[in-house]
Amino acid sequence: MASWVFRLLPKNIRFLATSSENQRAEGCLRHHEAYGYFLPIQTRWQDNDQYGHVNNVVYYSYFDTIINHYLIRYCGLKTGLLTSPMVGFMVTNQCTFHTPVGFPQVPVAALAVEKVGHSSVHYRLALFPPKPTQEPPSVDHHDLSDGFFFGHPKLGQFDALACTTGSSVHVFVNPATSKPTGLPEDFRRGLLRLMRPVSM
Repeated sequence: MASWVFRLLPKNIRFLATSSENQRAEGCLRHHEAYGYFLPIQTRWQDNDQYGHVNNVVYYSYFDTIINHYLIRYCGLKTGLLTSPMVGFMVTNQCTFHTPVGFPQVPVAALAVEKVGHSSVHYRLALFPPKPTQEPPSVDHHDLSDGFFFGHPKLGQFDALACTTGSSVHVFVNPATSKPTGLPEDFRRGLLRLMRPVSM
């Protein structure tokens, strides 16, 4: 970080930026082992900005895609407002950008669950670029429809360090009242499947 930028930061942010413990934790979150579920993401031409790489705001849509893909596919989330007993409101989003990706690369998004509350879920997220020295990842329909879990051999086609890391918090509410509602047991079981310790 440039020294003049560093001096402009508030003291508490300066501490966060320099804390070796925080840097170590962030480093752990850049590895495959910190995540349980992976979904290839096809970048689009419109995702690029004028500098030739994916625009910062688009990463949030990639993260939103893997979260909702997992909830629909593995937790039974119903997405119709008239038929769903609960809807998820995203109340917090955060991204840290390490290195860029761009169209037509096919990175893989990664998802873990940090905490499951009564009506809330805290997610840990990352995006891993394809390895630069290989052919583009061989992604098929099964990978796009089902994703894959940690330990799958296709992870070997992607870089070991995430280009982006992030976090999100969902709060699930009753669609009629917009008040928080408890998570059903089968839904909770699907989420608990992705709770992984961050240890390297």
